[in-house]
Amino acid sequence: MGSTTRLSGLRYAIRHVVSVGALGGLVAGVGMGVVLHAGGNMMSLIGALYGWPSVVGGWTAHLLNSVVLGVLFAVLVSHRLFENQTRTIAGCVALGMVYAAAIGLVTGGIMLPAAINVLGTQSLPAAILPLPGVLGGVVVVLSVGVAHIVYGVLLGVTYGLVHNDVPVRDLTPTAEY
Repeated sequence: MGSTTRLSGLRYAIRHVVSVGALGGLVAGVGMGVVLHAGGNMMSLIGALYGWPSVVGGWTAHLLNSVVLGVLFAVLVSHRLFENQTRTIAGCVALGMVYAAAIGLVTGGIMLPAAINVLGTQSLPAAILPLPGVLGGVVVVLSVGVAHIVYGVLLGVTYGLVHNDVPVRDLTPTAEY
């Protein structure tokens, strides 16, 4: 009887981690995608890296990645090591920001150059901005940086709210100061 109860609890815990992570990744991915799309016109580039060189292909690939990375985040922060940090929204946001920075370093510093190398090209497979030269590069870097900040904040907030089951009434401001 005890092992059945433990197995049931484990299944619930796994479903909880996966669903909270997927929801957090989706919410964060939409926010990040808006920044990438509006700030850097990067969705067709993201799609091109997956062989879908269009805005729709880029959004599809980006949101799929966001959900998978959200689940990975939930798995990582559900470890006992992060128990104290995940009890508060602020702690979850801090973890989300660190995680988003790490994702940015891995994707921009390792995966993007590797993808360009695999494609056998010296440049990106799709134009990013109509702005030439240094100005275009600065806008892209700023857009990607802001997009990762947005991802980290939204991932942390969503994870914190759902994981800690914060009632909506506790999020509304009160007249008490």
